[in-house]
Amino acid sequence: MEFHDGVEPKLRELQTLEGHTDRVWSVSWNPITGSSGVPSVFASCSGDKTVRVWEQDGASLSWTCKEVLEETHTRTVRSCAWSPCGKMLATASFDATTAVWKDVGGDYECIATLEGHENEVKSVSWNASGSLLATCGRDKSVWIWESLPGNDFECVSVLQGHKQDVKMVRWHPNMDVLFSCSYDNTVKMWAEDGDDDWHCVQTLTEDNNGHSSTVWALSFNVEGDKMVTCSDDLTIKIWDTDLKKMLSGGGYAPWNHVCTLSGYHDRTIFSVHWSSDGIIATGAADDAIRLFVEGCNGLDDGASFKMVMRKDKAHEMDVNSVQWSPGDNRILASASDDGMIKLWGLEN
Repeated sequence: MEFHDGVEPKLRELQTLEGHTDRVWSVSWNPITGSSGVPSVFASCSGDKTVRVWEQDGASLSWTCKEVLEETHTRTVRSCAWSPCGKMLATASFDATTAVWKDVGGDYECIATLEGHENEVKSVSWNASGSLLATCGRDKSVWIWESLPGNDFECVSVLQGHKQDVKMVRWHPNMDVLFSCSYDNTVKMWAEDGDDDWHCVQTLTEDNNGHSSTVWALSFNVEGDKMVTCSDDLTIKIWDTDLKKMLSGGGYAPWNHVCTLSGYHDRTIFSVHWSSDGIIATGAADDAIRLFVEGCNGLDDGASFKMVMRKDKAHEMDVNSVQWSPGDNRILASASDDGMIKLWGLEN
């Protein structure tokens, strides 16, 4: 993504969505909406124990709540994620369960409840094919579930390796390699061997240019050869890998540190998301949103990333989640401790 020289892009607030009665932890866009005439849809989850499904009206372009998923989780819903086909929504809760909802003619039915974690489930993620679901939690473990016929799910692996609470799991966009980030300051990569066993193939630590405090989130660029991580240490780190080697069957290629972006947030960075057109958004406990792009040399340890926009006081409290829409129009959703969801349009 390129911006005109001397012109700072701006985030214009499109709409503020109210409805949740507690902090909003996460938002997730339905990947098959927002283009080809299909209205944009996203889900949000909250400390109020509910999940809300929001849809954009094609005429007014405003968003309204179409469904409230409740009376299934008994505690905070921390994370939500749509399946690649856009027909199922997984929700992870502090009640130690993960629910899977299915869109049946516009109504959402809870078709499965996944149990096994000892306590709070912090994050949930689908792989690119929708055949695997990953969860992680306060119990320091990462679980991999296989989607079976008949709306059934089976745990195929429990991954132990983190020493503390696991904050997020994310599948690589092109391969069945799973990434997890933790309160133990590390990012771990997990891959399957020839015997259908999953194991850790790499750990990013402070000793190899990793973070020095809790790693809260990670995201990939659209090609999948770069990754961004964010942390309680107030930094954003960019990593890259030899993706061609892995896709060609050459074995696992390690991820290497590219650069560290620091000095842009003055409190914990909770969320980071890399858009399909190359814009990195961050949200933090300083109530602010920042945008970064690649392509400007000589900054940040010589690496080619720079901040192109700062939005102070984006919310009245901590920004817990920022997520770019997948559709034709570039829209950023943000969720906050103030109970609000905001939708932003990027103007240059």
